[in-house]
Formats: sequence, structure tokens, C-alpha cells
Amino acid sequence: MNKAKSSSASLAVQSLELDQQLCFALYSTMLGLNKVYRALLKSLGLTYPQYLVMLVLWESNDLMVSEIGERLFLDSPTLTPLLKRLEAAGLVARNRSGADERQVIVSLTVAGKRLRERAVAIPGCVASAMECAPGEIDTLRSRLTEMRSKLYKNAS
Repeated sequence: MNKAKSSSASLAVQSLELDQQLCFALYSTMLGLNKVYRALLKSLGLTYPQYLVMLVLWESNDLMVSEIGERLFLDSPTLTPLLKRLEAAGLVARNRSGADERQVIVSLTVAGKRLRERAVAIPGCVASAMECAPGEIDTLRSRLTEMRSKLYKNAS
């Protein structure tokens, strides 16, 4: 085998190594991030997916389930159990829309609104755990958002 073929074969094998996979780097990083969030969110009584729902509602209250799902890239069967647990915890209320009975509007309760005050420190704690400067986090978030957009555009 000549040098060019040997080098090409070596690169092909290397491309299948776990540590060469972007997906694994993202996946394992997300596992670490989830561990950090799990510890921080414990005092709020929230799981990470519930925290994401609360973030959406703190941004814009009184949303349809479908609007929350679009924002979080989640479908209704995945979102509904999360919303039911948040409702059971007294953080949100789910009510049928008067205009269209098929639509469910999710609203923050007083307790859900108050929880926001306790959650304000979470992003700073995560940034500290990442040992990143604010500018680094902004750049990383921007690149990941671009990547997500391209992946959704090109996914079949």
C-alpha cells in the first residue's frame, strides 16, 4: 500500500474514533452541564426540562402548549407530562382557550412568578462552573445556535 492510501485509510479509521465525534463532545458536555443544573435546580424543586419551561414562561406568560413546544423544540406528548408536574407543584395553571377548546393556555401562578426571583442566580452559577468569561459564553452560544439552525434546515 502506498503512503497516500495508507494515510487515507488511517484518517478513515480515526474518523470513527469516539473522541473524534462532534456529537459525542456535545453529548458528554451536556451530561456535565446537566449535573451542574441538577444540583442548582434541586433547591428550586425543578428538573432541567421543567426549568426550560419556566424560562419560556418567565419570558412570556400565558402561552399555548404548542408555542412552548416550538420554543423548546419539544412535541406536545413530551411537554404535557412536564406541564402536569409543574401544575401539580403549583407553579403553572393550564386552562382551555375560550376561543378554541383544543388549545391549552399555560400561565404562571403567583408561586411560579415568585420562583423566578430564586432562579436569577442560576446562569451565573453555571458560568462559574464552566470557568468561562461572559464573552466566551456569548460566542459559544452564538456558534451553537447557528449550528442548530443549520442542522434543522438540513435534517431530513
